[in-house]
Amino acid sequence: MTSSDAISVLVQNVGAELKRIGEKIIADERISPAEGLYLFEHGSLSYTGALANYVRERRHGHTTYFNRNFHIEPTNVCVFSCAFCAYSRLYAHREEGWELSIGQMMDIVKSFDGKPVTEVHIVGGVHPKLTIEFFMEAMQQIKAHRPSLHIKGYTAVELDYMFRKAKLSTEQGLKKLQAAGLDSLPGGGAEIFHPDIRQRICADKVDANGWLDIHRTAHKLGMHSNATMLYGHIEKFEHRIDHMERLRQLQDETGGFNTFIPLKFRNKDNDMSDVPESSIVEDMRMYAIARLYLDNFPHLKAYWPMLGRQNAQLSLSFGVNDLDGTIDDTTKIYSMAGAEEQTPAMSTEQLVTLIKQVKRDPVERDTLYNVLTDYSKVSMKEVDPTLN
Repeated sequence: MTSSDAISVLVQNVGAELKRIGEKIIADERISPAEGLYLFEHGSLSYTGALANYVRERRHGHTTYFNRNFHIEPTNVCVFSCAFCAYSRLYAHREEGWELSIGQMMDIVKSFDGKPVTEVHIVGGVHPKLTIEFFMEAMQQIKAHRPSLHIKGYTAVELDYMFRKAKLSTEQGLKKLQAAGLDSLPGGGAEIFHPDIRQRICADKVDANGWLDIHRTAHKLGMHSNATMLYGHIEKFEHRIDHMERLRQLQDETGGFNTFIPLKFRNKDNDMSDVPESSIVEDMRMYAIARLYLDNFPHLKAYWPMLGRQNAQLSLSFGVNDLDGTIDDTTKIYSMAGAEEQTPAMSTEQLVTLIKQVKRDPVERDTLYNVLTDYSKVSMKEVDPTLN
């Protein structure tokens, strides 16, 4: 029995509404917000997961992407006080946090000299004393030292504050950063767009319209970006659908998003410690429904440090086709938030093995999903003869 036959049989053995939605998905038709909500409310893990895996394999086969990247977190001092955050320290308590100089940032970059990393991911807190000129100078030095390194930097929250402080429009600010070396935007800071929830968990930072406008403008200027959603806290299913619908509409408009990344809420050391975390069943269902709903997003990513290695492997059967990167550093945003992996770094060989263990094909990409090495067709020994 082919995968198409198997999914058709599955769809025939559910209730009428789930069957109708499933038939639309098989026919490659867009599901509506109401239908997406119905999947959250009535779709089982086995049903949504099987449909998501079918869509994933229809689009990507067994290909599973990763890249070789590292992070720079200039500071965790922040003017904002988000209820879910265990990472940032308010400016009044900045002695509890860290602030890197440009020299210290360059030391991190130089520590990867001679290593085949392709991307540096720069994100951090919103420090009131760090100006757009500071970040421009940092990127100019990075590019001067390693011109081929792709700089993916600054969440919309950081950019909104940066531009307002500099009295620049979004377009003016992005053009200045782009000229200094910024290549693309990460997806952070989206949290949950719906104002009822956003007001309760991160009231003082850029709202949904502001976040979307920054990404719209970046796309207009030729920069790609990612998108995230923080799920599994006080939001309801309808808030998740509202969030994904706004992203889907912007993607229809611009086509500039590369990937969607659902981010699991962690309740360690923050003001929402009383909120229980979602189960692994709900995590996988979130990935699956995201793959079904965001039909115009080419990729769905799981951050393996947040999920843990085994759960990341599991996600590859629920719509996910990207596991982020080797993350060759100790990324404090992950570990301080209560990530499953407290030392989030894997060698390329380990990540390739992780993917192959679940019968998927590991493919190293650059930030924009250009294929660099297809490890399903070559061995690690062929790429690195020094390996035993």
